[in-house]
Amino acid sequence: MRWSEIQLHDSELVQRSCELYLPQNPNFLSLVCWLLVETFNSDPDFTSMASQLRQLQSKATQASQFVAKHGAAYYKQLLEQNKEFIQEPPTVEKCNLLAKQLFYTRLASIPGRRETFLKEYDYVKQLWNKRHELKVEDVSIGALFGLECFAWFCAGEIIGRGFTFTGYYV
Repeated sequence: MRWSEIQLHDSELVQRSCELYLPQNPNFLSLVCWLLVETFNSDPDFTSMASQLRQLQSKATQASQFVAKHGAAYYKQLLEQNKEFIQEPPTVEKCNLLAKQLFYTRLASIPGRRETFLKEYDYVKQLWNKRHELKVEDVSIGALFGLECFAWFCAGEIIGRGFTFTGYYV
């Protein structure tokens, strides 16, 4: 049977099985991989893909077993370590209050940020006025910092384009 020949009733059966299977079993991804492997095994064109799916299935099983074994303990430990940051009661009103507090706290910090910016700007002006006294070491550190900033910018652009070097997908 080819992938394109899977009948509608087969996909409905898979969907119903997944709906029944998902709530009871944390290995849902493993089930999906098993179904795909069984489908691909019947078609010789997909044998290499089936072996890759078997590897994915084993990794998914290992990951789900690890999460099932250690996930709840990690969650409880994380909440216990950070209980002073938890707001009670967890209501919508409390979340809105916290959002307003964050906004107005950030708004109140603008004068301090402006003051810090002006100090940095004055420092850069002083460096520019004394540029003939700069050492090669200081200039090279500045150049490396600028190069690093440009490299991170380029990496962000590449990631934003969907990991392509040539341009955007159209």
